[in-house]
Amino acid sequence: MQPIYLDNSSTTKPCTSSISAIEDALVNNWGNPSSLHNLGLQAEHIINNTRSSISDILNCREDEIYFTGSGTEANNLAIIGAAESLKRRGNKIITTSVEHPSVLNTCEYLSQNGFEITYIKPHKDGSIHASDILNAVDSKTVLITMMLVNNETGSIFPVAEVGEALKEMKSKALLHTDCVQAFGKMNIDVDELGVDLLSASGHKIHGPKGIGFLYKRKSVNLKPIIHGGNQEKGLRSGTESVPLIAGLNGAVSELKINSNLPEIKKLHAYALEKLSQNDGIVINSPTVKNLPYILNISVLGYRSETLLHFLEAKNIYISSGSACAKGKGSHVLTEMGFSLDRTDSALRISFSRYNSLEDIDALYNALCEAQKSLRRK
Repeated sequence: MQPIYLDNSSTTKPCTSSISAIEDALVNNWGNPSSLHNLGLQAEHIINNTRSSISDILNCREDEIYFTGSGTEANNLAIIGAAESLKRRGNKIITTSVEHPSVLNTCEYLSQNGFEITYIKPHKDGSIHASDILNAVDSKTVLITMMLVNNETGSIFPVAEVGEALKEMKSKALLHTDCVQAFGKMNIDVDELGVDLLSASGHKIHGPKGIGFLYKRKSVNLKPIIHGGNQEKGLRSGTESVPLIAGLNGAVSELKINSNLPEIKKLHAYALEKLSQNDGIVINSPTVKNLPYILNISVLGYRSETLLHFLEAKNIYISSGSACAKGKGSHVLTEMGFSLDRTDSALRISFSRYNSLEDIDALYNALCEAQKSLRRK
């Protein structure tokens, strides 16, 4: 029986184009892209093509895309690189309390090195209000970092609203957004968002793990956090992983954002309708301003971990929250003010273009069966 995979916010199944591109790079284009001979030039061509593909999606310049080893590294480079570059101007960074650990832990690192971090809490529905961010901005603020889509609830944050307001305020603070859960799933234009920095990852869009990228506006200066042979114009040294970059390009080539989104909305709406038939299941994700790729629920009275093992035995795969949390309680739901009972029962369902209505039926039936056969906590 084919597995029913509904954990696409953790990682996605690599698509055919991505796999083929990786194989071709490994077999036929394995030269070092810094070498001046033909094998090196072929490898460099792959990198340039991928830069071009990404820049077309984001509506930016090709030379504003820098490849990293992951979305996490891209977040670190953006946040630490900006903070270190601008520390003579000020030491304040504003973020939200529901960011991914790669942002929260990076901010915590900077707080131990002389920076003041202001954390904006979400409202009860999981939303972040632009006014809460902007009210915290002062003359010492050098960076605002906020995700575009929350990785646990799917809530869409007001990045564009903040970007527009910063421009009107003539603030010199940079704006960074973690777009790991948004890139490839919604239309993103860096100018419309008003961002200076943007991070994304390959394995969330049916590409390989081990590859991410950072968009850096041409006028922005960052201090590198990796030093070496000056690859990526000195911002991210280390020989580029051409096979993984090729795989990322393969995944990008299969993106059909405008045609996929309506289908995902149908899956999301059907899942909401189905799950709402069960009085023991509550919805944690917001009903407005949310990306339908993610749906967070709680099956009240049953521990998340127990439910995950029950579903796994039926070849159904979801998660209890961020994969990086490895089973720990959700800081996102806690920050939203939910009770321990509710957070301890949380499950995250995340869709991809490979899912079907039948997958949701199977999940719903399995959850109903779990309620009947498992001991309540």
